[in-house]
Amino acid sequence: MSNHVFLQPQEVESLYIIPALRKHFAVEMKKNGLKQKQIASLLCIEDAAVSQYLNDKRGNKIKLSKDTLNEVSKSTIGIRDKASFLRETQRILRFIGDTGEICKIHKQVSDVPEDCTPVLAQCFK
Repeated sequence: MSNHVFLQPQEVESLYIIPALRKHFAVEMKKNGLKQKQIASLLCIEDAAVSQYLNDKRGNKIKLSKDTLNEVSKSTIGIRDKASFLRETQRILRFIGDTGEICKIHKQVSDVPEDCTPVLAQCFK
């Protein structure tokens, strides 16, 4: 057991995974030539938050797998409005659940019981 408090998998998503996804979306969008204001609008966040993501001051508490980062990169191209942002975020969250990455992250940041099994990923299907 770790020194972390116990968190539900959904809390891990909201506190760790979604900020990490936003960070990587922002970085990819910047690489694709979008301005900070455009990125903020597409990600439904403030300009200051985009700056913090781009300057590694936010969304950096966990490392996402290479496969997940590839999915983020693919998704970035399709994000054109709030609906597509929501759709792509949910798609990647399902991917993280389906691949079992949620369980690995959960064990890193939460006091997960030793006998916990990857069945947690089933919660996200």
